[in-house]
Amino acid sequence: MKQQLTQKFEKVFGDAEDTKVYFAPGRVNLIGEHTDYNGGHVFPCALTIGTYAVARKNSDGVMRFYSMNFEKMGVVTVPAKDFANNPTDDWCNYPKGVMWAFSQKGYEITSGLDILYFGNIPNGSGLSSSASIEVLTGFILMDLFGFDVDMIQNALFCQYSENQFNGVNCGIMDQFAIAMGKKDHAIFLDTADLSYEYAPISLEGAKLVIACSNKKRGLGDSKYNERRSQCEEALADLRRVVDIKNLGDLTEEQFEQYRSAIKDPVCAVRAKHAVYENQRTIKAVAALKAGDIQTFGQLMNASHVSLRDDYEVTGVELDTLVETAWEQEGVIGSRMTGAGFGGCTVSIVRDEAVDSFIKNVGDAYKEKIGYAADFYVVRIGDGPRVI
Repeated sequence: MKQQLTQKFEKVFGDAEDTKVYFAPGRVNLIGEHTDYNGGHVFPCALTIGTYAVARKNSDGVMRFYSMNFEKMGVVTVPAKDFANNPTDDWCNYPKGVMWAFSQKGYEITSGLDILYFGNIPNGSGLSSSASIEVLTGFILMDLFGFDVDMIQNALFCQYSENQFNGVNCGIMDQFAIAMGKKDHAIFLDTADLSYEYAPISLEGAKLVIACSNKKRGLGDSKYNERRSQCEEALADLRRVVDIKNLGDLTEEQFEQYRSAIKDPVCAVRAKHAVYENQRTIKAVAALKAGDIQTFGQLMNASHVSLRDDYEVTGVELDTLVETAWEQEGVIGSRMTGAGFGGCTVSIVRDEAVDSFIKNVGDAYKEKIGYAADFYVVRIGDGPRVI
């Protein structure tokens, strides 16, 4: 891979002198969806698929971006100090936003860069291709310019970039999971204070299988920001009657006790999901630590039901994948993962059932939806690195 990327860089930029090759993973969230911006817990892990880059400084005062995934765009060139969001720059607004964020935080980018990117995460899949390119870009800046920034700060700068530069009110989970990934471990993260612990993922006799619906979605123009504002409205109502900072501060019992304070019934069911999903995540990690993978799977299933019925972010594509998965032999648990409105599902499937799972779910999906889903049997990998 390294040689192929370097050869492509040479073809695009003329030579490959003084280049370095980098990688940052994608991520999948095992449970804890739409809790990260509500001060709750999440349980993501980094994957061995992700985004690669070849980068070097240049003395031309410009940023040159090239993606092997969007070759028709060619090289996109912007001044090294001009980090305005330009819709015609398309995907480049993600790395540009990170450069803008580092500059905003006082880290001066003192030269131009030539960067070639290649991602093997399906675009728009919900496996965080955008956060992967963000964290990767931050890592490149840290390495090439010697910025004294740790990986948690990098994640926070990338979240700031996506919020302020790209206009997506995402929480911290995606960037944190990618920046802090650890092989064969998921991250049990409390998004209220960024306290975290690594939990070993021991799926004896089972595999993680991701199904990509191939329904593309754009976070910025989806219902994502609407869901966030509905939770904020519910929180404001609750704060009139109970002293909390986030929805994640409440247990299920406390939520039911104070629920009537939420004026809008739609906001109430959105908040219910945030509270109950947070508690499900805490219970799921406890089950995993106890070696109870069956309970973990049942909580995954319950998570999907809540995302379907209370948060309403699944849609026919994801529901078809999950509900068909539940019918298959050897499936321990299955749910949508990511923001929803398209994207992916994640399932825990016993080894001997993986092939039939992919065939049966794939056939049922194509028959109902009219086009195929893609399946990936994935492994849990490390965070960003120089290759």
